[in-house]
Amino acid sequence: QVTPDALIYSTSLNYKPVPAGNAVVVRTSPAVVPIECHYPRRDNVSSNGVKPTWAPFSSTLVSIHEHLVTSLLPEDWSAERGSTIFQLGEVLHFQADVNTENHAPLRLFVDNCVATLTPDRGSSPQYAFIDFSGCLVDGQLDDATSTFISPRPRQDVLQFAVDAFKFAGDSSNLIYVTCHLKVSLADQPPDLLNKACSFNKASNLWAPVEGTRDVCSCCEMRSC
Repeated sequence: QVTPDALIYSTSLNYKPVPAGNAVVVRTSPAVVPIECHYPRRDNVSSNGVKPTWAPFSSTLVSIHEHLVTSLLPEDWSAERGSTIFQLGEVLHFQADVNTENHAPLRLFVDNCVATLTPDRGSSPQYAFIDFSGCLVDGQLDDATSTFISPRPRQDVLQFAVDAFKFAGDSSNLIYVTCHLKVSLADQPPDLLNKACSFNKASNLWAPVEGTRDVCSCCEMRSC
């Protein structure tokens, strides 16, 4: 556009997030950013490069459905979180625990956790971010830092952090999380079916919260 004083270039920057390594969930929201460049009609124009500083675009809210023995906690893990609303870019802090008052000492494990759009854990679409008897597979994605927290506060408590996500193409912003928990005797060594394994991107290896590294070997094969 040409005005009496300026030459104006107008365009729109369209961002459509593409799931990174997984076709089911995304961690950023689509955006349309209008851009206008105004140049004085009588002035010097420089071709020097522009280096903009961008703030993360986070606007989509995610709600989490709570279950009796799995709670959402704040960053300091101090108490149950009052709100189940998150923005993309935030981290969900989960704590699973079991009452061992009348039992021999127990160690708690999270066998799997599945996110769905309805309370039915068998519904579609679904995203299992913990799978294969205790492998936090979400941590393998390029845009995730999800991990089990080590060491545990107690043997009958397991904490884990998962980067907030939403289902690709879904506008409801409501997610249900169903986790299957199990316990073993605390003096029983971890094994392929009783483990809590996180993926360490720095070493490109799976690491257990406790036990030897070989208990995580089946996480890479995705068959336990």
